Amino acid sequence: MRIIINGNRSKGTISKNIYGHFAEHLGRCIYGGLYVGEDSDIPNVNGMRTDVVEALKDLNIPVLRWPGGCFADTYHWQDGIGPKENRKTIVNTNWGGVTEDNSFGTHEFLELCRQLGCEAYISGNVGSGTVQEFSDWVEYCNMGGISPMASKRRENGREEPWNVKYWGIGNEAWGCGGNMRPEFYGDLCRQYSTYLRNYSDDHRIFKIASGANVDDYKWTETVARQAGRFVDALSLHYYTLPSDDWGHKGAATGFTEEEYYSVLRKTLYMKTLVENHANVMRLADPKGRLGLVVDEWGTWYDVEPGTVPGFLYQQNTMRDALVAAINLNIFNDHCDTVVMANIAQTVNVLQAMVLTEGEKMVLTPSYHVFHMYKGHQGAKQLETYAETHLVGTDKDKAPNLHVSASEAKDGTVLLTVANLSGTEASPIEVMWSGIGVRGSVEGTVLTGATGDFNSFDAPETVRPQTMQGICTTADGFSAVLPACSVAAFTIRAEQ
Repeated sequence: MRIIINGNRSKGTISKNIYGHFAEHLGRCIYGGLYVGEDSDIPNVNGMRTDVVEALKDLNIPVLRWPGGCFADTYHWQDGIGPKENRKTIVNTNWGGVTEDNSFGTHEFLELCRQLGCEAYISGNVGSGTVQEFSDWVEYCNMGGISPMASKRRENGREEPWNVKYWGIGNEAWGCGGNMRPEFYGDLCRQYSTYLRNYSDDHRIFKIASGANVDDYKWTETVARQAGRFVDALSLHYYTLPSDDWGHKGAATGFTEEEYYSVLRKTLYMKTLVENHANVMRLADPKGRLGLVVDEWGTWYDVEPGTVPGFLYQQNTMRDALVAAINLNIFNDHCDTVVMANIAQTVNVLQAMVLTEGEKMVLTPSYHVFHMYKGHQGAKQLETYAETHLVGTDKDKAPNLHVSASEAKDGTVLLTVANLSGTEASPIEVMWSGIGVRGSVEGTVLTGATGDFNSFDAPETVRPQTMQGICTTADGFSAVLPACSVAAFTIRAEQ
């Protein structure tokens, strides 16, 4: 199978924010996952789990979305500031009905972002909050001078502003964020945006409107037309499920061949969604100023047996690694439209990077894909072509190969390839033109049976390995991709 890298054509720079993440007050994502508190026996820095933070830092996480999700539209930020013993206890009505003490709030989230070295993306409460409440939150975080909210921040121990850049104006306003009509939300978005102020010319905020669910193009068209000039981007949410029945989505492990290919076929639908929503947005924004933020994506299965249904805890297999690879390849190749993406979710929820159980931690196959792909961050996207054939079942078919490529500032080229076939290895012959590289090619591959996963008892069942058998030529190389694999090839610039 031939793969061609065309260095003469590019859609632009791949935003590092495409490799963003999402952490909601849901299940054990925050409490026990990212945050254990200062008094925990689990090693931590200011309450943040040291092992989890170090693992995530190694991914070069660029941006982290918080506090939700559906939780965001019941969250009142002033409940989570000040002395912890005085913070209001609340019930998480969206996820499991559990009681939480608000010990992880704005200061803690921004401390987590500091430790990770990433930008913060805060989703504000439009569903049950007020314009004043949201405006005060921005002032609390970003006002450097004298003001009521800046004074309150200083009283709570933070002198300098955090200058949070990314703000979401509500979440899923069409659903859990208020069950609004697009016309109503469009006007509400304009109102909220008016009062989300810039407090420094050097730190202007980036406003993200609550966008569509899957293929609701009317929502995108209406909101872009009514509120597009008041925001910088619209969001999009799309989850991959084996079944269309949300009551019985399918298992994360022990799945059938039909479910395997169903998930891959449905994941590929992301390309159609990105392109169609971009086209609809351009009707209201012909100059292409508005970006698309896919701030919830990933797989969603039935929860693991014996776990709390509302905690959305699921295992993560090689099938999920392929889902991650496909989506990231799609986002890379639409970097002229997709300015940010946030996989759901970072720890212990849905398609997580990391799973924890007490003091134990395990890295998932999806984590390894993000690690293999991190060289794409900030690099120039390169056009690729892959010769493919269809694999799958009578009902669900997909091309056997899925690729993307980029060129770093030093001339290094990263080619990422997924072999979607669950049973067949694929020889590949890679050729390139228009890029100044010769000879030196290194490869890393992640592979296993379609249902292989890492557990606390066997944490390295699925792990990256050095690709063997790479044969270089004057203008390319050849290799053999194992069945059900993700490979990353680094092509070094000629010295």
